[in-house]
Amino acid sequence: MRRVCVAAVAVAASVVVGVCVSPCSAWAGDDEDLHTILFSGRDLWRNGVFAHGGLLLSPGDIDEDGLRLKLLSSAGVYRYNAGGLGGQQVIGAEATMQVLPGFQVTHGRMTTKFFFGLDFEEHRLWPYDPGNNLRGHDIGMRMAADFWYEPTEKTMAVLEASLSTVATNQSARAAYGWRVLDDQFYFGPELAYFGSDGYRHLRIGGHLTGLKTDNSQWSAAAGWAVDSDRRSSPYVRIGLMQKM
Repeated sequence: MRRVCVAAVAVAASVVVGVCVSPCSAWAGDDEDLHTILFSGRDLWRNGVFAHGGLLLSPGDIDEDGLRLKLLSSAGVYRYNAGGLGGQQVIGAEATMQVLPGFQVTHGRMTTKFFFGLDFEEHRLWPYDPGNNLRGHDIGMRMAADFWYEPTEKTMAVLEASLSTVATNQSARAAYGWRVLDDQFYFGPELAYFGSDGYRHLRIGGHLTGLKTDNSQWSAAAGWAVDSDRRSSPYVRIGLMQKM
């Protein structure tokens, strides 16, 4: 089991490193504009461990409106109870890659990003579960949208949503926050949802967003998660973002 997890994460990491090196070098010039955002994260709860990494590319300044290209790779190990196997526990390992062209638009205090592109997914199950549509390798289409809104200078609201044609894989997250500790970061509640054919997962917790250290920004979240198998536990999520 440990070997499966390590191998999956290694595959995802190698893909991310491969796509990061050449675009960042090619787009780097003598101007002072920043064209790339590197990001990564870890996610942990009782029935799953996941890691992701990627980058967001812009032909112009990354903080200005315009075209975007988002590359995202992830890997993880999870478990669930298979109804078609009499409730037997199934261990799954996944590796995914998303290539999502899109654009960014800012209107007042609202910044919106839209993406639409290819979704590559590989899922392995032990034991084999014929009732799970997330198995083997699949290629589908994914669309995603991110909304960032600052109602005041001291508050923020975010809404993120994603939907794939692969097993109707879907996710959504909504959060609100206030600047705290001399405006060092935002802190507030969050609500998140993940699902696919035959599975649902809901989270309620709190988040920390926008903590700056040097050229990086950190985010974190923790709370309580429950899924359609009626299993629940705490969850923890950590993220890192850097502009280049």
